[in-house]
Amino acid sequence: MGVRPLTETKSLNEECGIFGVWNVENAAQLTFYGLHALQHRGQEGAGIVSNDHGHLWQERGLGLLSKVFADPQKLENLTGRAAIGHVRYATAGSNGVENIQPFMVNFNDMQVALAHNGNITNAKTLRKQLEDEGAIFQSSSDTEILLHLIRRSKKTKFIDQLKDALNQIHGGFAFLLMTPDGIYGALDPHGFRPFVVGQLANGSYVFASESAALAAVHAKFVRDVKPGELIKIDDAGMQIHHFAKHTKLAIDSMEFIYFARPDSTICGINVHQARERMGANLAKEAPVDADVVIGVPNSSLSATLGYANQSGIPNEMGLIKNQYIARTFIEPTQERREHAVRMKLSAVPAVLKDKKVILVDDSIVRGTTSKYIINILREAGAKEVHVRIASPAFKYPSFYGVDMQTRDELIAANHTTEEIRQIIGADSLAFLSNEGLVNAINQPGGKQIGLTTAYFDGHYPSPVYDYQFELADDFKKHEVTFDPELKN
Repeated sequence: MGVRPLTETKSLNEECGIFGVWNVENAAQLTFYGLHALQHRGQEGAGIVSNDHGHLWQERGLGLLSKVFADPQKLENLTGRAAIGHVRYATAGSNGVENIQPFMVNFNDMQVALAHNGNITNAKTLRKQLEDEGAIFQSSSDTEILLHLIRRSKKTKFIDQLKDALNQIHGGFAFLLMTPDGIYGALDPHGFRPFVVGQLANGSYVFASESAALAAVHAKFVRDVKPGELIKIDDAGMQIHHFAKHTKLAIDSMEFIYFARPDSTICGINVHQARERMGANLAKEAPVDADVVIGVPNSSLSATLGYANQSGIPNEMGLIKNQYIARTFIEPTQERREHAVRMKLSAVPAVLKDKKVILVDDSIVRGTTSKYIINILREAGAKEVHVRIASPAFKYPSFYGVDMQTRDELIAANHTTEEIRQIIGADSLAFLSNEGLVNAINQPGGKQIGLTTAYFDGHYPSPVYDYQFELADDFKKHEVTFDPELKN
């Protein structure tokens, strides 16, 4: 599985975003708009496959969506009334164009396109088994495994072949598949990733990774895809099937903390409001005497508002983000990494000079970016910088679609809070408690959902298969625990 180098200044990356629509004019153009609303979920590559009277057409490339489809002819080539699309950030596989999704294959009896959000935790085992049986892979992505499993199924109907394949895959996944006669959406039995269904004014249905993408195409929210569900959309409408009998919702809490757009709603809980409550709980748990509260744009701004409102300390815009920087750079030297952060963020001296500042951020992963930001604030005249993190300390790796798969990358796994404070150069440092996080998402008396907080407490809601073998000694040493596999 691909792991990002420690030189990267960005903190965390989601794997991707997916979008699909059936039975609408200019389906590829609509998919482009939906993917644009999901660009934050993947910025390394993008692709769209359209369906024109049962024939599939594909366009894909490296870079942002706007770059891949800069030539209008590419979208014009994608004719038809149905389409699925994908924006990618790699957690598994290299960065070559061969790994850009949706994948499209030509079986002898049909074409199939596939897009995937998540990470398959038994991918290495499955790939070896398939290769031993003669399978030839065209990419290094774990996503392609599903296509091979479908084709090797002994079932006769496609939907049964798909169910058979899905039951052999473990981990966090939301899949979109398109065949000549329909689009299928499937979510893993724990529902780690958000996945929603919407409906256009003409009655046509759409799939999307987040509800914010529905608003971008003027679709109304219909329902969340539930764990273990397989939903088919075709000319007859929407049909709900199940590939897993036993399910247990465990939404990745990082969706609420960092990944999802603030205007998205996940399982009935608005992301902005959940983050605001995280900030308020943090202010209760870790108050500090200060003049201003500022946030690191953009994902921590909601938590910053919550902290300021709870504490009564003014919320100021002390940091400005350059909106024209598409993503933080991977740079080979410390000097260039520091310049990368300065290109992305700049301080407002008029707000900061001679002030005691509370800096609210959503997370600390490696600590490098926090250190650079604190330096920027001090250079702008801040007298004190007190760092408050609106999530618990990130101590354990992620295996469900986030690019953190070793403890070596995590500063909180290797240092105490006081040591981290010294490393980043803050006057004080505090993290939100695990209880404070869960209570912010699942309000007492409000909607309650199952959550994954494994990154903070080391308790995983399922086995992690290949990783469990590879990292067995490390897991035992740090008392990592796993819920048993859901048997179907």
